[in-house]
Amino acid sequence: MTTDVFTDGACLGNPGPGGWAFVVDQGPWSSGFESHTTNQRMELTAASAAVQVLEGPLRVHSDSTYVVNCFRQEWWKGWLKRGWKNSKKEPVANRDLWEPFIELVNARGDVEFEWVKGHAGHRLNEAADQLAATAAAEQASRTGGIYTDAIVRGLDADNVDATTKEDSDAAHSIAVFGHRPTELGGYGENSTTLAVRRRLIEVLRAKLEMHSDIQVLTGLGLGAEMLAAEAASATAIPYAVVLAFDGVELRWPDATQKRFHELLAGARAVTTANTATPKTSAEFGKAMGRRDDAILRRATEAVLVRNADDRTLGELQKKLERQFEEDVWVIEPE
Repeated sequence: MTTDVFTDGACLGNPGPGGWAFVVDQGPWSSGFESHTTNQRMELTAASAAVQVLEGPLRVHSDSTYVVNCFRQEWWKGWLKRGWKNSKKEPVANRDLWEPFIELVNARGDVEFEWVKGHAGHRLNEAADQLAATAAAEQASRTGGIYTDAIVRGLDADNVDATTKEDSDAAHSIAVFGHRPTELGGYGENSTTLAVRRRLIEVLRAKLEMHSDIQVLTGLGLGAEMLAAEAASATAIPYAVVLAFDGVELRWPDATQKRFHELLAGARAVTTANTATPKTSAEFGKAMGRRDDAILRRATEAVLVRNADDRTLGELQKKLERQFEEDVWVIEPE
């Protein structure tokens, strides 16, 4: 079977902040960004990212003749023959992106390209366009294992001002925070994690009866945040992940890292709050704070897993209660 993937790039200013995306219907999807780039580079990056990630025979649909004609009209053969000069004997623009991309396409031998008219109402082309434009505007990456139209509707919800959120079509989003493994009996499964997960499932089922468009927001951190994703999966409720930074899991135990990636693949969407990896404890604290703020901007209410006598999460509970008032559920580990 041939996989059809739709790719698109966007740029605010050209040059300016840019974004790219690719979408496979009911399959993988992803978006990324650059702080200063051009529209052509983002179109090229989107197609290249899809070819790098997706295995098996592939049909790339792009509204960029720049991308499609390179292969359909075999521009690349002339570039190579002339030593990476175009027909005007000028250096080929964006060679740093083109050269590895062309090598990969030729090495695979199972990739074809189709042009699709942009902004013409094609569902998946429009989805890739919106994901790319959102990545450019937010300067944030997202990715997921199964694309559905609800993902793009969720992007619209994210851009709604908090004062009008109740009148929008936004998903009812529940943010989950709480204790790490040391307060939950350790990294492995135990009676405490079982009890917390079971209680989270009960809360989510109750919320689902009141809100059919519910989703869970989690940073997918160790402990309560990973349990939240597991509880959402158990109740067939979609969950979105906001990571503090790429590689946040690299120092965790191997088994925990494996579970992290399994949950990450099942997320409706993945956003990264910080582009740089923190190098000091102070930078780490700021990165986590930006992550929490990104989650809370999208949340409608919150769940906090916290022992009543624990002071560590006390300030967070006060913050949640100031923002959500009575819409804060506190689960005390047993």
